[in-house]
Amino acid sequence: MAMGRRKKRVRQEGLWTPTAALPLGASHPFYQRLNQILDDKKFDEYVETICAEFYAGEVGRPGLPPGIYFRLLMVGYFEGIDSERGIAWRASDSLSIRSFVRIALDESVPDHSTISRTRRLMDVETHQAVFQWVLAVLAEKKLLKGTTIGVDATTLEANAALRSIVRRDTGESYEEFLTRLAKESGIETPTREQLAKLDRKRPKKGSNDDWTHPHDPDARITKMKDGRTHLAYKAEHAVDMETGALVAVTLHGADEGDTATIQETVAEAGERITTVVTDTDSDEVVKQLRADGPREVVTDKGYHSRAVVSGLTEWGVRTYCSEPNRGRQRWPEQEREQQAVYANRQRIRGERGLRLLRQRGEKLERWNQHLYDRGGMRRVHLRGRENILKRLVVHSGAANLGLLMRTLFGKGTPRGWQRPLRGLFSVAGCFRALPSATASLLCNFGRRMAPRPIVQGVLIAA
Repeated sequence: MAMGRRKKRVRQEGLWTPTAALPLGASHPFYQRLNQILDDKKFDEYVETICAEFYAGEVGRPGLPPGIYFRLLMVGYFEGIDSERGIAWRASDSLSIRSFVRIALDESVPDHSTISRTRRLMDVETHQAVFQWVLAVLAEKKLLKGTTIGVDATTLEANAALRSIVRRDTGESYEEFLTRLAKESGIETPTREQLAKLDRKRPKKGSNDDWTHPHDPDARITKMKDGRTHLAYKAEHAVDMETGALVAVTLHGADEGDTATIQETVAEAGERITTVVTDTDSDEVVKQLRADGPREVVTDKGYHSRAVVSGLTEWGVRTYCSEPNRGRQRWPEQEREQQAVYANRQRIRGERGLRLLRQRGEKLERWNQHLYDRGGMRRVHLRGRENILKRLVVHSGAANLGLLMRTLFGKGTPRGWQRPLRGLFSVAGCFRALPSATASLLCNFGRRMAPRPIVQGVLIAA
């Protein structure tokens, strides 16, 4: 075969190119099957209905379709992309993502500013409705029980720097505030070393009551899991302990304790489950879910307090909260709280309680890795609680779709789909050392025994 030369391929491009002559890229088998699920459940028709109020009737240039917008946010989870700019770049670079998002090759991918403007156009309730739609799909596939939920939280680093914080009362920056303190103490022209020494001796120098960020006032100063101090948010999620599905996601200030936010998350989970029951037309979904919400809550010891345990007990919820070692306690005029705490202590020491607490690492802690570390949201690139919550709820909805894909096809992410294919192609090299009759027999046996989705993926990749 002769070598092709670049000079011979130089030619003048035609002015018009028919659509049939454009090259077609093979779509990724994961995204192809995910689109089949979304089309069967009429996802595009649903989101266009709930987003119609945010668009003009027939005036102006057509905006970004809601189906494309929400699919782009789902790509952020499946590909582990943290920013909207990165999502736009990835969509313009990948033919398989173009096919998933439904953008033709002769169309331009929406710019990141178009994605941001569409996000600002729609409210938080619309994004939460998409998450609610995904929960309804999981309920139809028997992946949502809603009886026993687990609650856990983690911190998300905000898109704001500590060196930019200002005083709430005077508006001074941190350096201006230290300079004023140095002059009041008798130092007229303080050096940086003197300012650092003065700041080192000052107590409570990072209080959220005194400092805020001018561009992200919802972010709070807190200590992260690795020991660093940053402006951050706290994301809290409720997980179905039987199926592993995300039932609710809430966002709070990073300075709010776990005992102050668990009631909102449990109430959010109960509202999600109740909405699934009331909106469904399936009798099977009504039988497998409780219309009054979850009946059991599993948490770690950070959520344990007298008020939390007794409050959830008043709601009719059994608690399985790990109890820290506080020593001997006294109960002055707290008989109700005492009974609730002692009943919780008895439950966590039983066989069922120990089993549920062991499952926390599998069902709860795993989502911290999937959603934030591998999913690309450990550090947010948006500012403001509402903007981050919009991205977070769609991110969590995509994680539930990944759970559905893992149940149906064995793989929950596009990257996970590549591993069995890589293994099959690596084994192919071993057949060269076998006799031709033996290799042919093994290949025929593999075609009959291999799972259907993997075989189709091989055919598409080939």
